Amino acid sequence: MVRNAARKRSPYEGLITALAVGGVFIIIGLVVVSTSNIVEKTNSFFSDLTTVSYPFGSGTVSLVAPANPAQQAGFFTAVMNFILGVGILQIIILAIRLAVRSTIGRIAETVGNLIFWLVGAVVANIFLLAGTRSGWFSFWAWLIILVGISMIARFSVLFAEKSVRKPIQPL
Repeated sequence: MVRNAARKRSPYEGLITALAVGGVFIIIGLVVVSTSNIVEKTNSFFSDLTTVSYPFGSGTVSLVAPANPAQQAGFFTAVMNFILGVGILQIIILAIRLAVRSTIGRIAETVGNLIFWLVGAVVANIFLLAGTRSGWFSFWAWLIILVGISMIARFSVLFAEKSVRKPIQPL
């Protein structure tokens, strides 16, 4: 049974995985090269983290946040550039998956990833680069929302494919 599953696997899947992993390393390198003083900005960001009280329901909860988010714009820009780069990489991977006729599960996964990373870049641009504490918390809340949207997008692709393959039965 395992042998049959291995035989049915596309020979391109390993190459697509290699492209994805290599692409992430290239994106990291590009962000490091294009962001001046990235090490200092990263150290500044992590040393600026503190716990803050955040209103939650009728009380408050202690969460980690930068003490001075406005001073972390350089680091946040690097984060946004990384997220955007991974989103663009997902577009390339989706095009390749469609070209080599990957399984619908792999295509659905890539569509979900694409939505997460591209919309995540927009969210980072809007909320992280605002340089406010509320923007920091809004960014994280939106990432949680994006996980849900990404999962719904995956389901939608799978559902659409099954609907197209299966003829509608008369009532």
